[in-house]
Amino acid sequence: MSVRTVVTRPISLLLTTATVAATLTGCALLGLAQDCEGTDPRVQELAALDILGSRPDEATVARGFEKVDAGCWADSGEVAVYAERTYAFSGTRAEVAEHYRTAARQDGWRRDSEAAPEGLCFVREEMSLRIVFLTAELLKEYGHGTRPDLTTGAGYWIRIDANVNSGSEAGC
Repeated sequence: MSVRTVVTRPISLLLTTATVAATLTGCALLGLAQDCEGTDPRVQELAALDILGSRPDEATVARGFEKVDAGCWADSGEVAVYAERTYAFSGTRAEVAEHYRTAARQDGWRRDSEAAPEGLCFVREEMSLRIVFLTAELLKEYGHGTRPDLTTGAGYWIRIDANVNSGSEAGC
C-alpha cells in the first residue's frame, strides 16, 4: 500500500488564511462601524419629553445646565441616545423621590421591575428614566468640580436613555 503525499504550497495556505481573517474581521468591523448618524430626530424626541421639565416645587435648573443635555453615543456596535436635565434642590431626597414616582406614573412610565425597590428607575416604550442624586464624588468624576449648590440638599439629574439599534428592552 502506498501513501500519497500532498504538498501544500505556502501561497495557497496564506491566501486561505487571509480570506478567513478578512471575512471574520470584516464582520466584526461592520458591528463597530455603527455610529450616531441619523439619530438626531430621536435625540430631539427624547429632549422634548415633558418629564424632563417636571420638578418639585423650589427645584431650579442648575447654573451651567440651563439647556437639556442630549446626544448620542456609540460603543462596540451599541448605539444609544439620551437626554438629561440637572436640578438643584434644597429639599430632601425623599421629596424628589415622591415627586418623580407620581410624575412618572402620570406620564405613563412604570417602575423597572429589575431595579432596586428604593431606586428611581422607570421604563416606557423602550426608554429608561433614571433619577440620580448628585454627590461631590460623582460631580468630580464627570468633571464638574465642586458644586455646593448641587451637593447641599438633594441636587440630582433626571436622564432618559434609549437604545437605537439593539432591539433590547429598556432597563436601568
